[in-house]
Amino acid sequence: MMKSDSTSRLRGLLPLLLVLLSGCQGGILDPKGQVAADEKSLIITATLLMLLVVIPVIVMTLVFAWKYRASNTEAEYRPKWAHSNRIEAVVWIIPVLIVAALAVVTWKTTHKLDPYRPLDSDKPPINVQVVAMNWKWLFIYPDLGIATVNEIAFPKDVPVNFRITSDAAMNSFFIPQLGGQIYAMAGMETKLHLVANEPGTYKGISANYSGAGFSGMKFNAIATPTSAEFEAWVKKARETGTKLDAQAYLALAAPSEANPPAFYTLGEPRLFDAVLHKYMAGRQSMAATDEEIKLAELTRILCETPPSLTLVKEH
Repeated sequence: MMKSDSTSRLRGLLPLLLVLLSGCQGGILDPKGQVAADEKSLIITATLLMLLVVIPVIVMTLVFAWKYRASNTEAEYRPKWAHSNRIEAVVWIIPVLIVAALAVVTWKTTHKLDPYRPLDSDKPPINVQVVAMNWKWLFIYPDLGIATVNEIAFPKDVPVNFRITSDAAMNSFFIPQLGGQIYAMAGMETKLHLVANEPGTYKGISANYSGAGFSGMKFNAIATPTSAEFEAWVKKARETGTKLDAQAYLALAAPSEANPPAFYTLGEPRLFDAVLHKYMAGRQSMAATDEEIKLAELTRILCETPPSLTLVKEH
């Protein structure tokens, strides 16, 4: 009867175990790109190295508590014992070796997984400029003349070079299955280099709370199986998209929630740089060449309306 009850309890726990394991799908422990796979490997390696200390300590705590319990009269009591070279060696040598191993792993992976470091590939990368807004993501493809909201695409096995900034409160750009998050900040530019090694649609999120519409600030990152399918996606954006110039950008920058994917043709190639410069001190004094004068004028237009940073506080 007792055995039957135990079996029933184990069967009852099986659905819970399956739910916990399924939580790994679509996240950082289910990588679909080389960067994410290396990060997963680092997490597992670091965890195992730390468990080399944690598990023995837990085991010894339980063993000592049992062996030297008050009811165990056979345990040897040595009140004047003070030192053991063997114990000292174990206590110091093992942690030193583990810390040294962690240091080597951390040094190598910190440089290898530097988000600013371009990925090694024989294929030319795709450049994408990212602007975090309230509460949506604007993606600009400067080399292709298109822009999108809450959707990006790229062929598998092709590196993607991201330039990231914000036209609102500080945010965080994150595609869990492709690589780590990186912050998007007004007046600053951060960089990220990712690649997808398997075709699919991967969820992108905002990983930093930024106001009322934060929960809906999500996007799809589509890794197409072939370059032809990516070109078809680009063609669709060009044919169906509306023109994104300074005035259209100002309308787009207004706070809005749960935005569906949208396509644009890029009417102003300096748009990302203008968004970046609008929060920089002394931006007008930078104008020297004709190109810089045009950028300064575009920046002035974008600054005519109150920045989205003040709009966040009203919610």
